Amino acid sequence: MEAQLHDARLCKLGEGPLWHPEREQLFWFDILAQKLLSRRGEETLEWNFDRPVSAAAWIDHDTLLIAGAGTLMRFDVTSGHREQICPLESDRPGNRSNDGRADPWGGFWIGTMGRSAEPGAGAIWRYYRGELRELFGSITIPNSISFTPDGRFAHFSDTHERLVWRQRLGKGGWPTGEPEIYLDLRAQKTNPDGAVCDAEGFLWLACWGNSHIARYTPDGHCHTKLALPVEQPSCPAFGGADFTTLYVTSARDGLQPKEEALLTMDGATFSFNAGVSGLREPSVTL
Repeated sequence: MEAQLHDARLCKLGEGPLWHPEREQLFWFDILAQKLLSRRGEETLEWNFDRPVSAAAWIDHDTLLIAGAGTLMRFDVTSGHREQICPLESDRPGNRSNDGRADPWGGFWIGTMGRSAEPGAGAIWRYYRGELRELFGSITIPNSISFTPDGRFAHFSDTHERLVWRQRLGKGGWPTGEPEIYLDLRAQKTNPDGAVCDAEGFLWLACWGNSHIARYTPDGHCHTKLALPVEQPSCPAFGGADFTTLYVTSARDGLQPKEEALLTMDGATFSFNAGVSGLREPSVTL
């Protein structure tokens, strides 16, 4: 499986890829450039924001729920109109949003973190039917938010800790019981970033600083590694007509000037033929 270039625009911090199943269109973010990006065929699309934006879910054909620093907002991709749905840590101006994904119930999970990755400054929240609730606190770099096909479990990680947890879900998709460690990547010095589950229940994990995507079995064993021509892959998402295309964002942020000159693809967005089907992203219920 060789990586194909999907989009050559070099993001400072590419994140949050989302395949909109009704539009058959990929959206993703450059967090530090405060942009939402997409394309339609050869046409490249960009929308600018007044704050860092990082993750989205789809509401209907034309609108997204977007997480940004201090807010969850409804965004119309045809008109560019945006309106706040609810504040997100507006009392913590030093924080921004990071990884996020919709769950099978139509809820939206979103992580927050300090803008300089201050230790323990972040959290993971869930927005569901008008309620925003903090699920997990004292997280430094929240990532890997993803859900098993049967809806029984969620995953999330703290990249700083190099741990990925698995959380059992109960009525209405709310966590029940305590999270358990699913992947302990400390010995391998692997940095877990964004993740997504495929239809077989395997987890596809972007390994920041390690130049690959890894596919893990439901019981936590590494099944496959896919190499990328970048140092910092950040997040995968399934899409395409049959959901067998795996899209992966990447980042340039933090690379030294010498490395930046050599690694000219860092920040681009890539695709693979994954050889396995992913899941249709659920819409969110406001």
